[in-house]
Amino acid sequence: MSKVIIIGGGAAGMMAGVFAARNHHEVHILEKNEKLGKKVFITGKGRCNVTNACDTEELFPAMMSNPKFLYSSFYSFTPQDVMEFFEKAGVPLKVERGNRVFPQSDHSSDIIRALERELKKAGAKIHLHTAVQEIVKKPVTDSANTLESEATLTESGSSAGKGRKGKKSPDIPQEKITGVILTDGTFMEGDAVIVATGGFSYQSTGSTGDGYRFARELGLKVTDIAPSLVPLKTKEDYVPKLQGLSLKNTGLTIKNGKKVLYEDFGEMMFTHFGVTGPMILSASAHIGAKLAKAPNGELSAYLDLKPALTREQLDARILREFEAGPNKQFKNVIGVLFPSSLTPVMLELGGIPAEKKIHDISREERQHFIDLIKAFPFTITGMGEFKEAIITRGGVSVKEINPGTMESKKISGLYFAGEVLDLDAVTGGYNLQIAWSTAYLAVQAIQ
Repeated sequence: MSKVIIIGGGAAGMMAGVFAARNHHEVHILEKNEKLGKKVFITGKGRCNVTNACDTEELFPAMMSNPKFLYSSFYSFTPQDVMEFFEKAGVPLKVERGNRVFPQSDHSSDIIRALERELKKAGAKIHLHTAVQEIVKKPVTDSANTLESEATLTESGSSAGKGRKGKKSPDIPQEKITGVILTDGTFMEGDAVIVATGGFSYQSTGSTGDGYRFARELGLKVTDIAPSLVPLKTKEDYVPKLQGLSLKNTGLTIKNGKKVLYEDFGEMMFTHFGVTGPMILSASAHIGAKLAKAPNGELSAYLDLKPALTREQLDARILREFEAGPNKQFKNVIGVLFPSSLTPVMLELGGIPAEKKIHDISREERQHFIDLIKAFPFTITGMGEFKEAIITRGGVSVKEINPGTMESKKISGLYFAGEVLDLDAVTGGYNLQIAWSTAYLAVQAIQ
């Protein structure tokens, strides 16, 4: 049995705590907030998209960073394992569009309470209002971590290795964890430390980048971080006029010049500064770096407002409306095609005077209007900030971590789990699956 210190009481920290305690370790979760799971509480608009009910191999295409690193994690604790865990913990689940899994109650608090119950049942100790200042390590001095030339002698008596007596193996950690120092100066001794501090997004929930600082202070590499799964800022003055308008079953294409960078289909919403919604958030994960390198820092985007209809079918639909009211004004006919708040903007951009009689509209004008419906344009000029980001891209480099154990390659007893690592995915429950799986795997390696 080991004394396991878990820094952070979010998704990864709580799950790690449950399984570490079930494995009969002495577990201490150190959470600087007044309660556990503050970010979990707001995920999925407060509903908590627990995981994605896809087959395990289908998780990897949804990963935006280092999918191969997650092989052991995902196969050790699959989406089906996650669902079984919460069902057994008393949370009935449901599967919605896109295999997104939610509590039947639609309350993220049920997920948090279930984890708290399991932590208590397993005997984990929870320390609220407890922040860590430093993770403490010391050199490894035991002989097990020293390669003696006698141990590598061949039958002929010559050395099989290139090292000399007393030389340490580069594959064996040269330092080990001894515990943590709290911000009040208290030293808490521990055999293992799991860093589950989250990223840098939604900082009001406590994700203030502490894990990155710990890693750097311990000599581990941290990649550049950036907000991901964020709303997108747009250029056109007609976008704010559509503020609050949600569109479902909409097609999205993002281009850099003529090159298509991203295509998707789903739900989005206009805001006072741009666009957001599940489809837009996923797009942000794909285009962030490309936007920064684009000419003038801009990308062109287009919405297909009627993706279920071909151009020919849409033309036939519009002609039916035209034939039903040939003497009506254009503005009084097209309203049936769009939400009321979208119609004025379509009139503004459509190139057909609002008062023009239907029978006076030419085929060319009608085709131009169809172009607008199938490719409603806007220009992406920027990404949302960390305060708006659902997750953080970047983090502790996975090159520093053993993918089969989540343990640091350099420091024995130091583990990382969840968003603090350079791992991220699109929306749909995948990022929480990263948290659950990496936390589970880290615990299994602790003796």
